[in-house]
Amino acid sequence: MVAQHRFTCAFAHYRNVPLIAAVAVLTCSVAAAHGIAGKRLFPGTLSFDDPAVSDEFALTPAWVNKRAADGSAVTDDGVSWEFMRLLVPNLALVVNSGFIHRDWWQLQRNGFDTTTVSLKDLLYESDPHEVLLSAELSWGIGGSGAAGVGAAEPNTFQPAFYFGKGFGDLPDRLGWLRPFAVTGEFALEIPTVRRSTLLGINSAGSALIPMPSQNVPILHWGFSIQYSTYYLTPRFTGSPPKQEPLNQFVPLVEFAFDSPRGRETIANMSPGVAYAATTWQFAVEAVLPLNAGSGHGVGVRAQLLLFLDDLAPSLFGKPLFSR
Repeated sequence: MVAQHRFTCAFAHYRNVPLIAAVAVLTCSVAAAHGIAGKRLFPGTLSFDDPAVSDEFALTPAWVNKRAADGSAVTDDGVSWEFMRLLVPNLALVVNSGFIHRDWWQLQRNGFDTTTVSLKDLLYESDPHEVLLSAELSWGIGGSGAAGVGAAEPNTFQPAFYFGKGFGDLPDRLGWLRPFAVTGEFALEIPTVRRSTLLGINSAGSALIPMPSQNVPILHWGFSIQYSTYYLTPRFTGSPPKQEPLNQFVPLVEFAFDSPRGRETIANMSPGVAYAATTWQFAVEAVLPLNAGSGHGVGVRAQLLLFLDDLAPSLFGKPLFSR
């Protein structure tokens, strides 16, 4: 697939020159295809979202040791999914959920995770400087998941900001740094009620019992360090790319943190590798807890990411409400 910039501009009558200029500034935008800015591919990350806004479907199986909301040690294995559909250029509707099998060793439960509906907007793209910035507003639908696997009972709202910056624009004396890039997330999860009830395991470890819970805002934040092997191939010439920087491996390490107000931060490090083809991406990584609040033991997470507009261009080749 050849990289394309999709422009949308509103124009008034030719005599209204000032109006034309104002509208052009406000409505002209550039859409990045699957996290590509210039020569840089930002692969989909697994611990948190990436800055790309496009037609995609992601399937993410995982096996992770963690601490449940009641403080007990659990193992969650299951699969999450996310569907993103462009409504207009640069603005997408996102729906995600998942299915979880939770194991307390003495007791097991199965159920769906909370369903979340979001609007995600690409705010800024710079091809020469390999920059992507996007923002998202999410609604976690209270009661849409199973309490037995830790799904949230109250509704939540979450504004988020995502960024990606590649270093391919560095001068020649720092050329060895050009394959590197960073991406990150800052998201604030805000519950709509202060108190609710969750299910926790009893002292005997034989049953789940209702427990009162105080809901507090949670800051979800993290960053990844990535290395693009595109810069090591003959396709990289230092000039604007003739082909998209797909068909490459991207080793990466992700650091993800959940910081509830007044409580211990949950911190994980996830080293792994992603491979991006022209219509799909596959990634796998280990999940390593960085403190006691994050649980014990190594987990694993994988992801299959499908580029829907390339797989089914007749259905996803343009935004849903494009003219």
